[in-house]
Amino acid sequence: MARNSSEYATFLRRLRRAREDAGLSQTEVARRLGKPQSYVSKCESGERRVDVIELLAFGRIYGVPVGAFIEERAYPREGGPLRRVAEPRKRR
Repeated sequence: MARNSSEYATFLRRLRRAREDAGLSQTEVARRLGKPQSYVSKCESGERRVDVIELLAFGRIYGVPVGAFIEERAYPREGGPLRRVAEPRKRR
């Protein structure tokens, strides 16, 4: 997918919205990833491409499945909240 495509622009909006919905700053996400804040900024702006392993890491931090960044059905309407991943059940 080309970086300047409308699909990639939608992906970038979803990536940023996932962080915002999680109530996290770019600085906090970067800290959790062990990266500089500029890394998160460049990923969200499209200046840096996000690979699938990095996308998994973002999803874990934000509590959303990878599909939420790319699937239309994960967004019931533009601007709506991401569908969260259920918390793992604790074993007794």
